[in-house]
Formats: sequence, structure tokens, C-alpha cells
Amino acid sequence: MKKMKLLIATMLFAGSCALHAQNENDVIVKDQRGQEEVIALPEGMTLNVDSLMNEYNAKTYLLPDTDCNYKDINPMFPKEVYIDRLRRLPNIMEMVYNNEVQACIDRYAGRFRRNVSFMLGAANFYMPIFEQALEEYGVPLELRYLPVIESSLNPRAVSRVGATGLWQFMLTTGKQYGLEVNTLVDERCDPIKASYAAAHYLKDLYRIYGDWNLVIAAYNCGPDNIAKAIHRAGGETDYWKIYPYLPKETRGYVPAFIAANYIMNYYCEHNICPMVTRLPVKTDTIMVNKNVHFEQIAAVCGVDLDILRTLNPQYRRNIVNGNTKPSVLRLPQEAINVFIDNEDSVYNYQADVLLNNRTEVAIPEDIPQVQRPTRTSVRSKSGRGHHGRDARKGRKGRRDRGSKSVTVKSGQTLSEIARRNHTTVDKLKRLNGIKGSNIRAGKKLKVK
Repeated sequence: MKKMKLLIATMLFAGSCALHAQNENDVIVKDQRGQEEVIALPEGMTLNVDSLMNEYNAKTYLLPDTDCNYKDINPMFPKEVYIDRLRRLPNIMEMVYNNEVQACIDRYAGRFRRNVSFMLGAANFYMPIFEQALEEYGVPLELRYLPVIESSLNPRAVSRVGATGLWQFMLTTGKQYGLEVNTLVDERCDPIKASYAAAHYLKDLYRIYGDWNLVIAAYNCGPDNIAKAIHRAGGETDYWKIYPYLPKETRGYVPAFIAANYIMNYYCEHNICPMVTRLPVKTDTIMVNKNVHFEQIAAVCGVDLDILRTLNPQYRRNIVNGNTKPSVLRLPQEAINVFIDNEDSVYNYQADVLLNNRTEVAIPEDIPQVQRPTRTSVRSKSGRGHHGRDARKGRKGRRDRGSKSVTVKSGQTLSEIARRNHTTVDKLKRLNGIKGSNIRAGKKLKVK
């Protein structure tokens, strides 16, 4: 009986905090006045966990924890418990509680709990990189959870609007912060370079706003939308006061970020088991000064293609563009010396097939003359055929080929131009349709 009462209470509490909207990327929450409001979840919160598990790192180094004895049930707690847990996080950023935050916590702890299990395991690959970059720019370390809501820790994630990588950089912003993007390379997918670019960008946004909630809101929707929201809110610079004037997804962004901080720290309390991470292979980098295809490296050095793609996600077409500039290639540590000892063999392996863009092309000297077909004279009703028209065109073409023109220089007169070209002013006027005597510099005049 007690269990039944607890279940009913849990369902009532969950229903008062969040209802699922028709779009699974949206949640409906009730504000303080009891009115329903739709907020959009960030795309990174809604990625399918099966697609995440297809990434090489996940397939190779992440395993379910078979020793975990948690029941697959998400317990609910009074709001005071959530408030207290958020308050106890070792953060400098404000982690408030409200219905919007609760709705996002419920989504992570409920429908997306498998995603959380995956991200807790994948965090072992990426969190040290995030923390080092954020630390270097003096940015609060709790921002390491931004990629959780941006990309679900998938380095190759691409949003519906083209934002790419763990930190979901748009093309323009990525280039602005030093990330190279061209046909062969997209450094937005490079976990290290993208993390430092993101830390730099976040620090610059803080110099503008001086408030971390506004910083991450601007990271999501851009400074222009934040400026408009502040203006519509009468100059208010508190995120929760400009909240009604923000785009729908940004209204869900800060609550989702707070929920990510919560769930990545209190997953045990919600019976979520992290995936077990096996230690990845040790790696090192080498600089290459020629274009080299992953298949050349794989064949000569004995490195799996999937490993090469995973270690070098910035190379979009499996080609390291060493011809453009010295470029970094990351390899398993044991393959570094193999590459160095067999470098010429690597570059030469099927180069004509894998790297087949030509550098020089000769055009044949003996170009055959194409005989133009002659037109058959076809008479029209007026008695004139195509042949007559062609003859007139031919005469006109011959006249045009014999014509000569000059460009009027500053200060020149018609009489001076006529004298220089052995003609008369009247002929110049007639040839060029000139009625008066004024001519402007730069105009071309027919003189023959």
C-alpha cells in the first residue's frame, strides 16, 4: 500500500513539473502562474544513444557495467532535495532550481538515462581536455558540461544548422577563433583545438556580459539575440528576467546546462550506471610535409582505418594535407617509429590511385579543324531566304572587322581626334551618333 501511495505521489509530482510535448525535443512546463510553456531542448540532449555507440571509441573502449546492481528505476525527490544538491555543487556559476530545470533533470534521469550512461563513460576521453583548456583561459570548470548538452560528447556531431563537433561551432565563429575549415580539414571536430577555441570564446563573451548565464545563452543563440532580449526587457541583464524574450531553444538551454551539471554529479541517486571505460591505446603525434591518405598509412604501418579516423577526426576526406602546410598526424604510439622508418613507402603506396589529382596537363598540339556545316537556302514567303540574310551578316561582319576605335583622353576634342586619325569631324559624329561637340574622357569612338 505504501509503495502504491509513493508511486501515485511520484506521478503527480512529475506531472506538475513537466509534460511531454508533441515534439520529443520539446517539453511543456508550468510557470509560477500555472500557465503552460513550451521550451525546446538542445539538440545534443536528444541524440540517439545507438548512433553514439557506433563511434569507434565507444565500440572499442566502452562496455556496460555488468557489476552494476542498480534497478532501472528513476526515483523522484521533493524539490528541496534538488535545490540542496544543486547548492552543494562546487561551482562558481549560479545553479538555480525551477520547473524548467526540473523538467530537464527528469528528461535526463528518465528517457535519456542511457545517454547519460554513455556520456559518463565517454567523459573519460574528453573531460581532461576540456578542463585543461578552460583552466588555461580562467573559465569556470563547470562549463566542461556544455558539450554534454551540445553534442552528447560526440566529436563528429553535426546539427541541423551545420554546427559541428563536440562544442558545436558554427563555421564563421570557428574560423574567427582560429579553427581551420576547408574541403579537406574541419578542426571543429578536433577535440583539443576546438576545446581551446571554445574556452577563448567563452572568456570573450564573459568580458561582454560579466554573467555566466548570459555567456552560455549567447553561446547558444549569439550575442545579437541576447542584445535584442535585453532591449525588450527594458535593459535587464539577468538571464531569468530576459528569459521570456529569448528564442525557444535558448529558454531551454540554461536549464539544460544546470540539469547536465546535476545529472553528471548525482547519477547514482537516479540509479544510472556509467559505462565502463577501458584504457585507450597510447598515442603520439608526428608532422607530415606531404599529402598522405589514411589508406596509405593503414596498409604500410598496419593501423586500422577506424583508429586513424578516430584519432584524426579533423580530416574530412581521410587525407592529411601536408602539401598545404606541415600537418599533425596522430598515431598509436607503436606506429610512430614504423611510419618514420617507412615514410617513403607510405607516400608512394598507391599514390596514383589514392592521391590522383594531376599537377600538370598538356593540351594536344594537333587540334583538328572542325568543318562548319553550310546552311541550305530556305526561301521565305517574301522570296528572301536564309542565304540572303547570311550574306548580309557576312558583309556586316567584314565591315566590323575593318573598324577602328580610340578612347578619348582628358582634354581631347573631336577635331584633334579627327586630325590624328585622318578623318573629319562630320564623319566622327556620323559614325558615333554625336549631335553636339562635347565628348567625355574615357568614351570609345569609332574612327573608321
